[in-house]
Amino acid sequence: MGARCYYVYILASKIGGALYIGVTNDLVRRVAEHRLKLVDSFTKEYDIVKLVYFEQFDDPENAIKREKRLKKWKRAWKIALIEKDNPNWNDLYPGIAGPL
Repeated sequence: MGARCYYVYILASKIGGALYIGVTNDLVRRVAEHRLKLVDSFTKEYDIVKLVYFEQFDDPENAIKREKRLKKWKRAWKIALIEKDNPNWNDLYPGIAGPL
């Protein structure tokens, strides 16, 4: 069995819009759930479905610590983090999900 990966991710409603930070062990599945609005939640209410940032971890403890840290960050810091690698706030989901 291969090593398990964990992800911290940021979703956005649009450039400069509402943000959501989460953690998961299956990034493709979890973002798909947000996109399909399968759960009544903040992301569904505000149409937060664009994957604009993610980080990969080898263990759940570090992923959870990072998620909690990011949630406490000032909004400007979160935006700077996104824009460092994704200045146009492109949706990264198609690149990780592969062809449908």
